[in-house]
This record gives sequence, structure tokens and C-alpha cells, in this order.
Amino acid sequence: MNTLATKTRTPPPTRPPQPEDAPRGLLRDTAIVMVRELRPVLHDPFSLLFGMIQPLVFLALFGPLLVGSLGGQADGALGGDVWQWFVPSILVMTALFGTSTTGSNLLYELQTGAHERMLVTPLSRPSLLVGRSLKEMVPLAGQAVIIVAVMTPFGFQLHPVGGLLGLAMLAVFGVGLGSLSYALAIAVRKQDWMFWVVQQTLLFPLMILSGMLLPLDTGPEWMRIAARFDPLAYVVDAERALFAGDLTSSAVLWGWVAALATAAVGLTVGIRAMLCSAD
Repeated sequence: MNTLATKTRTPPPTRPPQPEDAPRGLLRDTAIVMVRELRPVLHDPFSLLFGMIQPLVFLALFGPLLVGSLGGQADGALGGDVWQWFVPSILVMTALFGTSTTGSNLLYELQTGAHERMLVTPLSRPSLLVGRSLKEMVPLAGQAVIIVAVMTPFGFQLHPVGGLLGLAMLAVFGVGLGSLSYALAIAVRKQDWMFWVVQQTLLFPLMILSGMLLPLDTGPEWMRIAARFDPLAYVVDAERALFAGDLTSSAVLWGWVAALATAAVGLTVGIRAMLCSAD
């Protein structure tokens, strides 16, 4: 009687990941992280509403000072209408405050162990940074709608295409800044109070040198030279050009260069810090 050898059936080989799968995987992982980060925000509508009111307070209290001191003339220091100059600045400031403080959420996750649990998931490392940073763009879009609706009766003119491109540029810049914020949080995780010291020390010089709140045309020469090394200054100028409908301005090109460079540096530093913390 012949013994029939049992043949083990090997499963068919799985298709190795193709290069074209990587972008889709990154987009999927980024969406997962962003939705995860948005859930606490949706469960706390008070903080969301407060964040939308804060830019209006700046417009109501600081804007009239610009109108009174600079006159809002087309040939004045602002180079155009005050509100057309100042409203994009408020949107940039809102994105700046939101993305630069995202590292504070990571400090809480480091204390509770949630960050370590995220690192063992199959989510890609860039998606952890990009998704968390893009989360700040959702409230910003809502704030932009409210700000434009409120300021339109006061003479602000909206150019929809330029406005959408401006928000996209802020999203790219915010990814870089948010990634740097997370790298800072990882670096000072054992002394979390240092996060706010460094963040505040760097934030306000960047704001002032960008010409966000006041034009630097009448400032000292050293300040105008220092502003050339501030990437935020190029983003602010680009936002003003985009929201004015000037899509072909050279300021828009330099704004994209600054935003993309910030995103590249931020992601590089953030991913390296994340990998080092996992060792």
C-alpha cells in the first residue's frame, strides 16, 4: 500500500509594496491621525468657539489703531487698504499660534504613554506629524470664513482662488512648524516647562520681524535686514498678495519657497526626534 505524501500548500506570495502605494498609504495614515486628533476638539466646542473669537478681538482692537495711525491710503505705508493688509496677517497669526503649540499635546501623551502606543502602530512616522499639524487647519478654515464674513462690510474684498491658495500655503507652513513643535516637546519632555519658554522666546521675534502687525518700512535698518532671514515674513507677504488676488506676484513664489522649506526642515527634524525617542 503506497503512502501518499501530504503536500503542504504554500500561500501565494504577497505582492511587495509598490512605490505608487506609498503616497496612498501616507494619505490614509495622515487622515487617520487627523481624525483622531480632531475628536477631542469636536467634543469640546467651547475651545473651538474661543479660538474663533480671538482673531476678531485682534481685528476689533488693533485694526482701528492701524486705520487711525496710517490712514489706510493706497499710497501709505501699508501699500493698500488697511483691512486688505491686516486680515491676512490675522489668519497667519492664528495658524502660527495653533501649530506652534501642538507640541503641548504631545507632552500630555508622553506622560500618559499614548505616544509610545502610537509608535508601535503600523502608521507611518511622517503621518503622525502631518496629521497632527493639519488638525489645526480645520479650525483655521472656520475662522477664515467668519473673519471674511465679518470684515466684508468694512471694505475687505475676497478673491476666492487666492484665498484657497493662501490657506493651502498656511497648511504647508503649519506642517513644518507643527513638526518643529513636536520635536521641541520630545527634546524637553523631562522638563516640560521649557517648552513654553522656548516657544514664547522664538514666537514673538518671528511675529514682529515678519511685519505681521506693523509695517517694517519705517523700522531701523537692522530690523529690515533681520526680516530677510525670517521665513514667516515671506509667508505673510505671500498671503497678502494671494488674498488681494495677485496670484502671479513674486511674493507668492517666495512664500511657497519659505513654506516648503519650513515643511521639509520640520519633518526631517521631527521624524529624527521621534525615532530617537523610540530607541
